[in-house]
Amino acid sequence: MSGMLYLVPTPIGNLGDISIRCRQTLEQADFIAAEDTRVTLKLLNHLGIKKSLVSYYEHNKAQKGNVILDRILAGETCALVSDAGSPAISDPGEDLVKQCAEAGITVCAIPGPCALITALSISGQSTGRFCFEGFLSTAKKSRREHLLCLEKEQRTMIFYEAPHKLVATLESMAEVFGADRPISLCRELSKLHEEVIRTTLGGALELYAQQAPKGEFVLVVAGAAPEEKIEATAQDAASRVKELVAGGMSRKDAIKQTAKELDLPKNVVYDAALAE
Repeated sequence: MSGMLYLVPTPIGNLGDISIRCRQTLEQADFIAAEDTRVTLKLLNHLGIKKSLVSYYEHNKAQKGNVILDRILAGETCALVSDAGSPAISDPGEDLVKQCAEAGITVCAIPGPCALITALSISGQSTGRFCFEGFLSTAKKSRREHLLCLEKEQRTMIFYEAPHKLVATLESMAEVFGADRPISLCRELSKLHEEVIRTTLGGALELYAQQAPKGEFVLVVAGAAPEEKIEATAQDAASRVKELVAGGMSRKDAIKQTAKELDLPKNVVYDAALAE
């Protein structure tokens, strides 16, 4: 390996989830860029690996990103890890990947643990179409604005949340999505106290009014129900054609425009206008 960036996923809880390929990559890399070197050191000690570590996290990524980039351009291989799961997903590694891409450096992502996919698969929610929204803002106004953008989202939605912010997040979700919206709260994934609570937003609020949330959460929220489409009638078509003609449009163009607006066949609109 030379002059490359490897994205190495690390266990989200159970250290036994590290793959053979991930272990080999960490062993062979010239250095490792880690979100928290203390967390990564524990993993390396567990694996019996000794390797040079570089700290790379949200508040030093601008400075350290350039240092890492220069070392890779000089021919070294870097293995990027986050505290848990796949690097560059809701993670500062996203910026390093962009820097490498712009510099023409090869980036290789190794498959492995990912909390959002793990949670989705056991949530009991629809998995055919989904969107990942990461962490919501701690500011109530910003959080609400984010959720309002998702008010009519029909795909299953996935969020990350810390225990001390969970209740505030659930309250905002209930205000925007409604208390009866289904949610699966997946906590401590792959760890000893792994738990999936399948309920509604209202039910989750009742639960955590009685007990304090513990552990890191992945929230899997059902999408909005499809809006019922109201079919236009012949009378609707006739009225619209009449309105457009009164506004100065030719009958031919009015029929064409009405058919497009109401999603009706042109012959149906023509017959309705003729009857009128």
